[in-house]
Amino acid sequence: CISGKVKDGSLMACAFSPSGNFFVTGSSSGDLTIWDDKMRCLCNEKAHDLGVTCCDISSHPVSDSENGFKYFQMASCGQDNHIKLWLILFADFSGVQLKYKCTLNGHSAPVLACAFSCDGQMVVSGSVDKCIIIYETSTGNTLHTLSQHTRYVTTCAFAPHSPLLATGSMDKTVHIWQLDLKQPCPGGTVENESKVAVEDWSEDDVSAWLCAQDLADFVGLFKMNNIDGKELLNLTKESLANELKIESLGLRSKVLQKIEELRMTMTSVSVPDEFLCPITRELMKDPVIATDGYSYEREAMENWISNRRSSPMTNLPLHSLTLIPNRTLKMAISRWLETQQK
Repeated sequence: CISGKVKDGSLMACAFSPSGNFFVTGSSSGDLTIWDDKMRCLCNEKAHDLGVTCCDISSHPVSDSENGFKYFQMASCGQDNHIKLWLILFADFSGVQLKYKCTLNGHSAPVLACAFSCDGQMVVSGSVDKCIIIYETSTGNTLHTLSQHTRYVTTCAFAPHSPLLATGSMDKTVHIWQLDLKQPCPGGTVENESKVAVEDWSEDDVSAWLCAQDLADFVGLFKMNNIDGKELLNLTKESLANELKIESLGLRSKVLQKIEELRMTMTSVSVPDEFLCPITRELMKDPVIATDGYSYEREAMENWISNRRSSPMTNLPLHSLTLIPNRTLKMAISRWLETQQK
């Protein structure tokens, strides 16, 4: 075993070249570093201000007709909401060159995953904004935007020899998408199972939704009361208590908040940005203030600081891991939810 060490931050991503004679790492400080197979640092570049989250190298090199060189395509993504495309060139006279190609926009939150298609003509990304975006690498144009997941997308991969894309999410689901390579539709959606409107959900659809929201304990109760999509949307705190007999106030509140979030996705209500956790980009239930002065969802921030001691917003070191409940913000979110119910 041989090893190397980056100068700053923690290692967050790595990817081998197709030949295996070099690989790239990305760090929480935002650096991309190219290493050879002897762990010698060949090149270092500042890529993403708030840290690198993932990187991938295409298995197909790109030819430069003007100079006769062959480049390896690389994609990197980060906490800055961007995907960047790079070209890696190996030349005997100049060593290794890492050339910036372009920035791919479209996500509204940190990008957690990226991957090239087998032929290198497309790159896909998954984000905290719950969306997957497929780009054309030659132009940087958006080919498809997918929004089937209900929580942030953590991984994605193209099948090597068939037009399939797999995506995984914190909603505990994996989706397989069938790509229509003959007729790409800019800004469109990839063909998949028809998405059923919530009000048309069956009881089984409601059960699947409960499981995805960590409410699996209520599946039996909802089935016993024949709760389908229409009934789900009509549930209130009174019906949860009096008809479904959910005695715990905390559990009733949790179920009701999930239903409110579902209603908001249907009506495309714009949630005030200050009510969204910067890490998950989801409506906060238990907001806390960290020592960087920003508010986060408690569970998300506790998971964050269990792996690193830097601020999700500034990437600077946190002087303390103390989290203080933000009761003022929690009350403001509760009042806003009440107005949406009316």
